[in-house]
Amino acid sequence: MDEWIEAFATALGEEPIEPKEMGALLRVSREVAHRVQRRHAPLSTYLIGLHVGRRVAEGASRGLALDEAIDVTNRVLPSPPPGENSEADRA
Repeated sequence: MDEWIEAFATALGEEPIEPKEMGALLRVSREVAHRVQRRHAPLSTYLIGLHVGRRVAEGASRGLALDEAIDVTNRVLPSPPPGENSEADRA
């Protein structure tokens, strides 16, 4: 599957996703799916991608822009149910 996503990035003319980026995106997507709505997971990662693209165009590094977007996501996510630890908090 990692080969597919790398080929997809190349087909779009983008750099491949780094393993750390992939892990962070998958964790935040899972949190959105479980704590908001499942259908919002792909939409949230799309918005994260828009943010990263804009910030990179402004001169920020891709890593910094992704960290910013994940920080914002974590701030706006509803709290997890009592007794459940958040994966996004460990991103």
